[in-house]
Amino acid sequence: MTEQRGRLVVISGPSGAGKSTVIARLMQRRQNLCFSVSATTRDPRPGEVDGKDYFYVTREAFDRMVETDALLEHAEYVGNCYGTPRDYVLQRMEEGMHVLLDIEVQGAKQVYAKMPDAIMIFLVPPSLRELKNRLCGRGTDSEEKIRGRLERALAEYSEAQNAGFYQYIIINDDPEVAALEMDAILTAEQCRFSERKSILSEV
Repeated sequence: MTEQRGRLVVISGPSGAGKSTVIARLMQRRQNLCFSVSATTRDPRPGEVDGKDYFYVTREAFDRMVETDALLEHAEYVGNCYGTPRDYVLQRMEEGMHVLLDIEVQGAKQVYAKMPDAIMIFLVPPSLRELKNRLCGRGTDSEEKIRGRLERALAEYSEAQNAGFYQYIIINDDPEVAALEMDAILTAEQCRFSERKSILSEV
């Protein structure tokens, strides 16, 4: 059977849900999965490589990308712009790679509007109490900052419920189990009738 085109996989979830850990476990299981590379107007940090860590562009070039609809989503943080180049994502998908985006709900909304066939996943901790325990366990945030993160998590839960485009919720009680669930989702999506019906036309 010919190699299938990859899919765009969008993962959202609150800070402390364990997205990075689950994604790392998933990538150990799959060779056909890669992270999207974002474009940014910020300067490279020591050791960062253009085209690998980010695509480093000028503000003028970034604005042109926005104007020509060359980005699936974009946002500005602390005076720097970040966005997901459409051509990079489509190229990797054509190569048979699933392309992963770890992005908050508002960015996911932009992506879904342009690529409604993306696989949309919302990852959460088993409870808000557990989320608070994880944030406190980091030992890096003040009590005020933790309170702010919990308030933000509640807002994200509400945004996700109202968004109407998330197809799956993964509860990260155990990162290994959560990675297995995510892997199962990708496998099931690849087995959809619409993804493989061409084989029925082979002579």
